[in-house]
Amino acid sequence: PEYVAIIGSGYIGLEFSDIYTALGSEVTFIEAVDTLMPTFDPEIRRIADRILIKSRAIDSRVGVFAAEVTPGIPGEKPVTIKMIDANTKEHVETLEVDACLVATGRIPATNGMGLDKAGIETDRGFVQVDPTMRILSGVEGEVIENMYCIGDANGKFMLAHTASAQGVSAVENILGRHHEVNHNAIPAACFTHPEIAFVGLSEDDAKAKAKQEDFELGKSVGHFRANSKALAENEADGIAKLLYNKDTEELLGAHIIGLHAADLIQECANAIAGGTTVREVAMMTHTHPTLSEVLDAAFKGCVGMAAH
Repeated sequence: PEYVAIIGSGYIGLEFSDIYTALGSEVTFIEAVDTLMPTFDPEIRRIADRILIKSRAIDSRVGVFAAEVTPGIPGEKPVTIKMIDANTKEHVETLEVDACLVATGRIPATNGMGLDKAGIETDRGFVQVDPTMRILSGVEGEVIENMYCIGDANGKFMLAHTASAQGVSAVENILGRHHEVNHNAIPAACFTHPEIAFVGLSEDDAKAKAKQEDFELGKSVGHFRANSKALAENEADGIAKLLYNKDTEELLGAHIIGLHAADLIQECANAIAGGTTVREVAMMTHTHPTLSEVLDAAFKGCVGMAAH
């Protein structure tokens, strides 16, 4: 379609805006909150806005709800989208587009499964589980023996690899080998060009944790423009940002935007999962010339070292 409206500017909306604009479409984002990409780390969001939004045939409407979407007929009648102000609920604009993609998130398909007959009370449709994936009778409820729930239906972290990890964990527990998934160490990725990936806490959440637990938050950034592989690939835009506890040198979060970010984030996820400190990773050898050296520079920066 020549003109596409995308309702919601999260990971899915951003990925499809990347696809549609690459194919020559014009895109308008419709977002209920006052900023695009509200789930992204603020610093990553600013860079993504410059690389993925402003440089492309994309405009946006923020702070509005798509109150009514009337389907069209391809080649005959446009799709009509009536928008209302998110606060006042007053009509603000009506868009006519060739196609509309609704990317506002998902809900669990648990209705009609007879969960209530098994004594299971859901929260907004999500099945409640304990750390070993055993089903609970409700929020802070009792364990229902011999019943487990993995994946999107429990709402912990609605990603395919999360479901796989939870499935492995559930089987381990069924077999009597205690295991708990560390959801804070599960990475996520947005497959745009360039990619975006993160694991652990955002900078805002890390600041809140530092204030609550009374420790000094550290931040270190590695730049793709200083990386020979990125320069050779002509993909030098982007950063890798690390957030860590300066007292314990524990890695709290990592956020990457740049070439192959979805692959690079795994090193950070492994560090969080294994309790590897930023100093320990900083002393590890990274292959040259590879994109992993962007993270090498960031980890070295955490402990006052310089990669260059």
